[in-house]
Amino acid sequence: MIKNDKKVIRAWTFYDWANSVFPLVITSAIFPNFYEYKTSHDETGKDIGDVVNFLGFNFHNQDVYSYVYAFALLIVVLSVPILSGIADYYGNKKRFLQFFCYLGAISCMCLCFFDRLHLELSFIPFISATIGFWGSLVYYNSYLPEIADTADQDKVSARGFAMGYLGSSLLLIICLVGIIVFKMPAKFAFFGVGIWWMGFAQYPFMVIPSPETRVRKDDKKGIISHGFKEIKNVFADILTRLELRRFLASYFFYNMGVQTIMVMAVIFARKEIEWGLGPEAEKIKTNSLIISILLIQFVGIAGSFLFSFISRKIGNIRALMIAIFIWICICVFTYSVAHYPIHFYIIAASVGLVMGGVQALSRSTYSKLLPVTEDNASYFSFFDVMEKTGMILGTVSFGLISQFNGGMRNSVLALTAFFIIGFLLLLRVPTNNKITSH
Repeated sequence: MIKNDKKVIRAWTFYDWANSVFPLVITSAIFPNFYEYKTSHDETGKDIGDVVNFLGFNFHNQDVYSYVYAFALLIVVLSVPILSGIADYYGNKKRFLQFFCYLGAISCMCLCFFDRLHLELSFIPFISATIGFWGSLVYYNSYLPEIADTADQDKVSARGFAMGYLGSSLLLIICLVGIIVFKMPAKFAFFGVGIWWMGFAQYPFMVIPSPETRVRKDDKKGIISHGFKEIKNVFADILTRLELRRFLASYFFYNMGVQTIMVMAVIFARKEIEWGLGPEAEKIKTNSLIISILLIQFVGIAGSFLFSFISRKIGNIRALMIAIFIWICICVFTYSVAHYPIHFYIIAASVGLVMGGVQALSRSTYSKLLPVTEDNASYFSFFDVMEKTGMILGTVSFGLISQFNGGMRNSVLALTAFFIIGFLLLLRVPTNNKITSH
């Protein structure tokens, strides 16, 4: 694959445009509001409380949401490393990217049938959509070191996230116009997500070369064993690389905080921010939250390129330290000060500034630390395992602390601890390598 091909890079970033509608519309904006309202009101709109029955037990609705999301991530953690090993062995990771894309997109459409009275069945498409999104990202991210030189990977990674923020924001605005102006049922937005994701993904699928030129014997037996063997070899190599090993340890903790905030922010705001009383309170709350999410998206575009610029001046590791320090400040402010809408808008703007930056830099830093290899999908599956395992622990701990302490505010303290640990571990990453320090 020829590196720095503008057409290929443009197509690669366009997949971010296609699939970023899932984390924005499904896990951040419309579905959390839709879910919280549907599980706390009956068919007539009467408030019936936030306790729901799930698998024969009573839970607060936000706790069920966090546990189900964690379960979906667990499936990703257990399956994707083996599948990525198979993809690397046979050189067909593009097919896996397409499979997970279609799984996620079709599952989003099925969320239109969400029913409060059948929560267990209703959550199945949410689980499969989550698997589709995160599963596809492993193969998508693994193209980064193949399409861009080391010096350009920060910029290309940031461009991908910026495209994702822009595209997903555009669809969210379209959905909001449909819901607010044309009184479209909110569930139709989930169908729109599936169409958008699957439709725009066709451009990168057509342009990005398929790395199916690897010489492999025509051995269709022992596919799973080949996957295990590929992963075992990659894991053994990672253990020998000090920079890579220490970076993954740091990433595990600070990304645990980042991803948990992205998943639980809307539900936290609905529960912990004082939006006022009266018949219009629910409408004001929902509209204000979605406006704040759009604010995060558009500030995130600038933040992605800002931290790419900072990394060119002071290095990836120091730029990441700045971003993580800002995350720590955000958590402290949220726990101690945030009680009113204006506070949440301040938090949203701050999150937007560092969200895109820390994600784009994390991806490109890991990519820079990789050896020259044909097994990029397998290496990025470990990146994904660190990310998803952290997300599982983050969302579960967030839910447990909330459940047993009578509120979500104390859960923010746990997130602060995650960021602090990640920051301290990042200090241990060697900075004598030009890739990460200058």
